Amino acid sequence: MEETKSISVTSLITIPALITLGITILRLVGELEHWPKPWFSAAAGGGGAIVGISWLPIIFGPFFALKLAGAGDGPSSGGKAIGWALGGLVVLVLGGVLAGATATHPSILTGVAFLVMLVAAFVARIGWRSLGNSLLAYAFAARIPVVVVMFLAMQGNGGQGWGTHYDVPPPNFPPHTLAAKFLYIGVLPQLTLWIGWTVVIGSILGVIAAAIARRGKQAAPAAV
Repeated sequence: MEETKSISVTSLITIPALITLGITILRLVGELEHWPKPWFSAAAGGGGAIVGISWLPIIFGPFFALKLAGAGDGPSSGGKAIGWALGGLVVLVLGGVLAGATATHPSILTGVAFLVMLVAAFVARIGWRSLGNSLLAYAFAARIPVVVVMFLAMQGNGGQGWGTHYDVPPPNFPPHTLAAKFLYIGVLPQLTLWIGWTVVIGSILGVIAAAIARRGKQAAPAAV
């Protein structure tokens, strides 16, 4: 029987969170210094720049999952874990569609859409709570510094912004006060959409990685 060892969420996410913070700072410096594309971009939404943190759940989801599974803290059912993770993806997409439909005229529906995308994270974590909790903690550790950077960027140059993707609004974004702009393109996306994205994508790939590792372990004795 596999021994169960306790792994604290803090110890699990500390290094990944620091790496993520480092990339956030590097990206900010790169945009301020106008370093070249495709590594950096000051376009609204980031312009698909290579240096960024949105793709990190692809790495850290499996990393967290393998660490937890190796300590005997895997899901009670791999099938249920992947099912709930995919369910979270469906919720995330539905929230994204609603957000996209209301983006050019933000309203209460826009707020609902962002909340739906946050709910996606909690749906995805149902099947493997320890992985979901780790990804949630990591997601907030990754995104709260971005919110701070966005606030500073929008306040910069007397409220005109630093000219980075952290303060440039998307096309057709209606005129708003600085506070409203910070809310709609800063706080809401970072603390809902990107939290949902991190947990959902990390959960899907984490469950798959753990399942592959488990099958590998089971196949090894049989091959001896």
